[in-house]
Amino acid sequence: MDLNKETMRKIRELILFTLVILIALWKYNLVIDFLGFILNIIFPFLLGGAIAFILNVPMSFLEGKIFGNEQAEEKQIRKSIRKFARPCSLTLTILCVVGVIALVMFVVIPQLGSTFVGLGKTIQDFMPTAIAWMEDMFHNNKEVMSLIESLDMDWDKILNSVADFFKNGAGSVLATTRSAARSIISSVTTFFIAFVFSCYILLQKEKLRVQVQKIFYAYLTKNVVEKILDICSLTYRTFSSFLAGQCVEALILGLMFFVTMGILRLPYALLVGVLIAFTALIPIFGAFIGCIVGAFLILMVNPVQAFTFVVMFLVLQQIEGNLIYPRVVGNSVGLPSIWVLAAVSIGGSLMGVVGMLVFIPLVSVVYILFRGDVYKRLEKKGIEFE
Repeated sequence: MDLNKETMRKIRELILFTLVILIALWKYNLVIDFLGFILNIIFPFLLGGAIAFILNVPMSFLEGKIFGNEQAEEKQIRKSIRKFARPCSLTLTILCVVGVIALVMFVVIPQLGSTFVGLGKTIQDFMPTAIAWMEDMFHNNKEVMSLIESLDMDWDKILNSVADFFKNGAGSVLATTRSAARSIISSVTTFFIAFVFSCYILLQKEKLRVQVQKIFYAYLTKNVVEKILDICSLTYRTFSSFLAGQCVEALILGLMFFVTMGILRLPYALLVGVLIAFTALIPIFGAFIGCIVGAFLILMVNPVQAFTFVVMFLVLQQIEGNLIYPRVVGNSVGLPSIWVLAAVSIGGSLMGVVGMLVFIPLVSVVYILFRGDVYKRLEKKGIEFE
């Protein structure tokens, strides 16, 4: 073997890389602590990047619709308009987000609070009626009757126990006030840094894109850079299309439930509509979670209306699944149904609700890249499938 300078350099690099791997495996606790320390430092910037990615979808939409080139015919006027297009679009986007948060805080949360305040009284009134109904139906079945008798609970005693729990726990809550305040201040500071960083990203995203491309082209070959940029472009299109479509679809579904429940005079129309809209963001299973909670709330008021709500949910779900979802979301992720189910299951197991939302576009990107590579290999081998 010719041990020239280039070969010796590669051998030294291989030996150094092997030593680093061995040391990392030997002192893996220190490596994990170090990675955790680094992650804690860069977390505000990672969060800022995530916020920027989410806000970029409505901001780009507003910028294209309001400040398009057709707004001005003369070149000089067009330049002056484009100069203020990005800050105005970002401001409008932030105002929309703040408006949604204000709507939840001042409309939904008070409604939710009053609902739970009355829910205890409703359950207390409903249980004797339900127990009496079951006694009439299963009076000949001793096993069922013994189970029903065990359900005859003293609700006053239960409520007093809950009150005593909160009273006795007040001391421990006060003892941890300082640590809770520190945690809140730290969270607010982290979010503020992330939000400011996301604004800088959105205001200068074209400039940042050029800088990243310069770094890639400086340290990598042209073919590798082009592949990386193609993958990044595909990932951005898939994630943004899925995010925008899923939000619009959830909003439409929530409004459908609110309006239909109002027409049918079902209780908790606003609460259930908002709940359905939020849970519908979770693909496949989300709307059914909202249905179960909504049916339980209405069941405490009127069992017949609860049955009506379930029938209404099934009808609206069919309308949404067959008419609205294909038009609003369509094939934005380009993923077959079986892989959507697999992505939701794996993402939910690994990262919960966030994993369900992230893994569908992520698996879609992998699926598209893998499918393209398979077709390319088949084409090289001269194999064709119908």
